[in-house]
Amino acid sequence: MSEDLLIENKVANSGLVTLNLEDYYEPAEKLVLDIKPWLFRELILKEKDYREFVKAHDWSQYAGKIVAFTCSSDAIIPVWAYMLLGVSVQPFAKRYFFASLPEVETILFQEALQKVDYSAFKDVRVIIKGCGQISIPVSAYVEITAKLQPFAKSIMYGEACSNVPVFKKAVASVKEGR
Repeated sequence: MSEDLLIENKVANSGLVTLNLEDYYEPAEKLVLDIKPWLFRELILKEKDYREFVKAHDWSQYAGKIVAFTCSSDAIIPVWAYMLLGVSVQPFAKRYFFASLPEVETILFQEALQKVDYSAFKDVRVIIKGCGQISIPVSAYVEITAKLQPFAKSIMYGEACSNVPVFKKAVASVKEGR
């Protein structure tokens, strides 16, 4: 007579909630617009020439994309030059920033994580998923930890089968006789 084998899924029954930062990733294509080639000798901004470059540039190529403005040379660029880029790309781009691409990713994650209702994680054991298909900035992991800490019972990093403890809420102790 054979007995039915019962396999228990300890991970499923553990009460852990996995939080995947990839769920907060902005999937729009991100591009860098480096103005270095628009500068005289790649160092000097000549207003008339710069305005001509801006006017002649095909801004429609940025339609629906996130654009990061930068200058990769050590040139001193007046603030209005980047403002002019913003005015020109605004009708096309989804968003635009004066930043590097890693800084843009950080900003986008900060904005997305600001919208989360962290009270839903009250007294919950949370695992922040580590590896994935998308490169997540370290700043996003730090941010989510800071946001979860007031609510979560514990915070771990990794996967349910192999995680690293990061935070555990202190249990309030009650002294007897008081």
